[in-house]
Formats: sequence, C-alpha cells, structure tokens
Amino acid sequence: MPVREIEDIEELKGLVGEDVSTSDWVEVTQEMINKFADATLDHQWIHIDVERAKKESPFGGPIGHGYLTLSLFPHIMATAYTLKQKFKLGVNYGLNKLRFMSPVPAGARVRGHIKLLNVMEVKNDGYQIEWQVTVEIEGHDKPACVAQAVYRSYA
Repeated sequence: MPVREIEDIEELKGLVGEDVSTSDWVEVTQEMINKFADATLDHQWIHIDVERAKKESPFGGPIGHGYLTLSLFPHIMATAYTLKQKFKLGVNYGLNKLRFMSPVPAGARVRGHIKLLNVMEVKNDGYQIEWQVTVEIEGHDKPACVAQAVYRSYA
C-alpha cells in the first residue's frame, strides 16, 4: 500500500473524521513473539510454548501478546502516512481507549487502518493528534485491536 503523503498540519486538520490510510501488512512471527516475551518478561506459555499451545490453548496454537500488537503502532503509522512538515520531536502521549478483540496467532499478518479523530494545538508550539487505529488480522472477521492513540508533535 502506498504511504499517503500529507503536506502539513493544515492539510492534516482538513482530514479530521476521515479514514486516512491503511498500513502495510506485517507478519507476527513466533520469533517476534519470543523476543517480545524476553523484552517484557512475559513468558506465559500461550505465547512461547508452541507444542503446549497447540495442545492446550483454546486458540489452537501460540498467540502474540496484546501489547505486542500495540507495540506495532509506530510501524503501522509510519507505513500508512507521512507528514511532510517537519517537527522537532514527536512523542506518544497515550491512549484514550484500547480493546484487544481477537488474539493474533503466530504467523498471522496484521495491518492497521487509521482514522483521524482530532488535531488540536497545545502549549509549546505543539499539536495533539488523535487517531483511531484498527488492527486487522488477515482472513479474520474481528480486528485484533481497536485503539484511540494520542500523539504530540512539537515544532
């Protein structure tokens, strides 16, 4: 999917309420899940014990951590759109809402659909940008995750 190019914050403001773009697909591999488990110290067997997960898990095999799906948001955003206007820095400000609606099986591909909810000015020459991010699992009816992600950019 081509990255949507947005010239500046004024053009972005004009997109409030719209579905802005869809990210590239990314495969959630077992190796990725294992590395995430190591990084977060969350080694629950439903994520990392492939054989046990195949036998005992209600999901039929290992699944990615919900927070692994969330950690893909920077990649999702970067492959969905680019804002040509340069800012000094950008930070994750948080989430207004977050739901993990379906588990992501190891080996599945996911992508994000992003909708712009709001753009507002904040102190120190900044902007708060609120997105709805829906993470789709290829071949599944229900999304893996739906979140309202909030970012701040400072000129």
